[in-house]
Amino acid sequence: MKAAEHFEALARVQLPAGPVHLAIGMFDGVHRGHQAVIGAAVQAARRRGGLAGVLTFAPHPSVVLRPENPTRLIFPPEVKRQLLSGLGVDFLVEHPFTTAFADTTAAGFVALLKQALPALEAVYVGENFRFGRGREGDIALLIEAARAAGFAVSSAPRLSDSGVPISSSRLRALIAAGQIEEANALLGYAYFSAGRVEQGRQLGRTLGFPTLNLRWTPDLAPRHGVYAVSVADAAGMEAPGVANWGLRPTIESAAPEPRLEVHVLAPTRLTYGDAVTVRWLRFLRPERRFANIEELRTQIEIDGRSALAALRDLSAQEPPKSA
Repeated sequence: MKAAEHFEALARVQLPAGPVHLAIGMFDGVHRGHQAVIGAAVQAARRRGGLAGVLTFAPHPSVVLRPENPTRLIFPPEVKRQLLSGLGVDFLVEHPFTTAFADTTAAGFVALLKQALPALEAVYVGENFRFGRGREGDIALLIEAARAAGFAVSSAPRLSDSGVPISSSRLRALIAAGQIEEANALLGYAYFSAGRVEQGRQLGRTLGFPTLNLRWTPDLAPRHGVYAVSVADAAGMEAPGVANWGLRPTIESAAPEPRLEVHVLAPTRLTYGDAVTVRWLRFLRPERRFANIEELRTQIEIDGRSALAALRDLSAQEPPKSA
């Protein structure tokens, strides 16, 4: 079996000379545990004068192995690439996960890695890393096979938050439940949405609360409701905001899909077509139907005040920046 048969994406990578340190994993969410694994590869590469890379896979293995119930992704592939590339790696390979690839044995997986990357010096994984057909390979097998193939293995212990291990599955459950502060603690940064402002029905403007409407279709949908957020334009300038994510039951009898609407709580020049990033910071309340538009208007005012108070509270909780 040749590397080109199953590791064609990795084998095609053209790298300068130097030892390769490779972090391997799905890295869905790129949370603090993932960052620790990748950070170890980057640090080792810098010490050794080598190259740090990430090997990840697309689609998620569940799409191939259990298509009737695939895992919902925290971020779309393009956002994951952006996050991974921002961790200081020298190269990133998103390898196709196919039925044939899934049938590769654990021992074959290790041999193919070395064949595809002859300069491979070490791989970096989480302690719960599994690989090979039927997830037959564990860390002990990886270490043994890697030793025979001529490279080392670094296994990072799982990080914990509030005494519970950090994992992508835990992160998904928190986001789906609207527990956004807890999710952000696992991520090590704020969960975010990115998109362009679209023209809506302009009802918010008639109510005195103009909103930025984003057509955003996450694979893993957060809980419908109202959130305190910050809004950044393409230049990175941020402003406080309050966002509603949901079906707008007071003004839509049967909305076809959820919509993200953000009322910016500061002067803004953002308009249709502008790229924006919305950072989700605190869940304020569930979405609900109001008896009439006036009741909705009153609640929007309350939500705005609640969002500003939440953002002040969160800002006070941040550690002081070093001089």
